[in-house]
Amino acid sequence: MYSAGVSTRRVEDITQAPWGTEVSPSTVSKLNKRVYAHIEAWRNRPIEPRFPYVYVDGLFMKMSFGDGVHHVAVLVAIGVDDDGFRDVLGVCQGGKEDKEGWLAFLRHLKERGLRGPELVISDACLGLREALGEVFPGAAWQRCIVHFYRNVSTQVPHTKVREVMAMMKAIHAQESRTEAQKKAAFVVERLTQMKLKNAALLVAERSRTR
Repeated sequence: MYSAGVSTRRVEDITQAPWGTEVSPSTVSKLNKRVYAHIEAWRNRPIEPRFPYVYVDGLFMKMSFGDGVHHVAVLVAIGVDDDGFRDVLGVCQGGKEDKEGWLAFLRHLKERGLRGPELVISDACLGLREALGEVFPGAAWQRCIVHFYRNVSTQVPHTKVREVMAMMKAIHAQESRTEAQKKAAFVVERLTQMKLKNAALLVAERSRTR
């Protein structure tokens, strides 16, 4: 299995360009095994500091298998510690972003020492939220603002995306929840006037949830 279709033959070609000599397939395979060993050691290292805030997401990548190229979900968790420093807590290949995939990943993090995250930030994936409730029932959940912006932008004509995104950012720039809700109500009204009904509904729904 090679990410992005990087085969042993391609590695040979890449190494020949800077060094002027070919690297045999057996050498490439031996180096791969050494690299994978380091990767597995990193993936299974203990999680020791406390990470009260954890961001999780799934990235879809093309990977080459024996029967062709497939889209595979790569699940990622990034923690923020008490001092505000970020660290990649884990990366796991999954078939897709479903509940079972997220359950396995979250349990893997917990088994390695992740304890009691106070807040988990992610997109609105239902399977993830269900898995989170089972593995870390005490953690609050918040929808990722970046994903929310993207959801709204898909309901907006290309020529109006910049204007609408500026309005969205103005909501989150407010200094209090009360002021943010007032700004959100204004944005909903403005989007309605612009005949962007679906975008207005998304913002209205979001402003009603915590």
